Amino acid sequence: MPLAIDYVKSGDLWIAYAVMGEGSLDLLWVPPYASNLAITEDWPPVAEAFERLTPFARLITLNKRGTGLSDRLGDTDTFEDAMDDLRAVLDAVGSKQAAVLGLSDGGALSALFAATHPERVSALVLVSAFARRAWAPDYPWGWTSEEQARLLETWGRDWGRRPLGLGVLSPSLAHDERYREYMLRVQRLGTSRGGLLAWARWVMQIDIRNILSVIKVPTLVIHSVGDRTVTVDNGRYLAEHIPGARLVELAGDDHLIGDRVAVTDEIEEFLTGQRPILEPDRVLATVLFTDIVASTERAAALGDRHWRELLDAHDRSMRTEIDRHRGREIKTMGDAFMATFDGPARAIRCAVAMTAAARSLGIDVRAGLHAGECEVRGEDVGGLSVHIGARVAGLAGSGEVLVSSTVKDLGDRLGYRFRGPRIARAQGGARRVAPLFGQELRTTPVRFVTDHRSMRS
Repeated sequence: MPLAIDYVKSGDLWIAYAVMGEGSLDLLWVPPYASNLAITEDWPPVAEAFERLTPFARLITLNKRGTGLSDRLGDTDTFEDAMDDLRAVLDAVGSKQAAVLGLSDGGALSALFAATHPERVSALVLVSAFARRAWAPDYPWGWTSEEQARLLETWGRDWGRRPLGLGVLSPSLAHDERYREYMLRVQRLGTSRGGLLAWARWVMQIDIRNILSVIKVPTLVIHSVGDRTVTVDNGRYLAEHIPGARLVELAGDDHLIGDRVAVTDEIEEFLTGQRPILEPDRVLATVLFTDIVASTERAAALGDRHWRELLDAHDRSMRTEIDRHRGREIKTMGDAFMATFDGPARAIRCAVAMTAAARSLGIDVRAGLHAGECEVRGEDVGGLSVHIGARVAGLAGSGEVLVSSTVKDLGDRLGYRFRGPRIARAQGGARRVAPLFGQELRTTPVRFVTDHRSMRS
């Protein structure tokens, strides 16, 4: 369901906001530079972060002035005006006091609000935040004037044409086509090109170092140690200068997404005093693993640029087949894919189609499948069945689909039969799968492991 979006008047501007959940405490989420409530939850990790927060909190969020569905920035807007927006949203939802969570540049605004209106703030959480954005002799982690000029030139020229900055904002997702498409929509719908440049000039003026000692509310600072956009030194500075602040450093390089499970767990423990104890959901699924055969040799032969182009084409074709066969991509690991299906029939068809699609690109992939009970961990899955599926894939030959005996048994019941001795002899003892109805799978060997239980260790 889309967010229920409402508006409140703050001065002369209309500010868009939304409320999620019915938890016992109010949590005001102040987003980073460009956001749009209409598409905020279109990227599953963001939706999952909200879902993890709403059981214990009433989550309140907004589009800051100049972004998304809120009115555009004026020439004379100040940080005091932006703080008035936060207060107006809290008033509109009847919140007398809330914990405030600021992400990236939303952190500076949140910290300023906590120092100025402590009666409205029960706690402060700063994620990937900073006290100052521009370089100074006593603040060497900011952007220099030369870096600012290059950034403004690039943004002014390319904003809205292609997703910008993903290599530093979210390096782990920079080559994920779906994430790139999502971020392009966020940047296009988050703010206009003129609004972006106005925001950038505004951010370069941020310097809240002198007010940090005034913050008296309980404060949690969370930062990824490898953050390339706002280095971890910025988070350490905040924690050192806010009285009593607690600093949590997390592994990873991403600025905007990061380890959402670890972040939300830390926030819940900080705000409630209890860390969530989650029983993993378990589902029956068919797990599919694929990877390119002899990828290292091909990469060396082609060179970096041509290999990257081939790998991008491979990724697109793999995702096309997963979507076409109603699977769910779980993750990519270099040139490997992991996906799940609600039944083995579609998983087998998808694996065969993936090998054919790869062959059309001049490469071979191998695939392995296993069916069993999987632990659902947010967008990921785990457990013994996943481990077995990976081991099965490791035994597959070039251009081959190898399935466990569990998949074979389920396939028998769901409309697949295993061909007999003639084909078995032709493929060196392997057995081949073909639908009871339709064409035989002539181009891709599909065989099964007769006893996958030995793979448990």
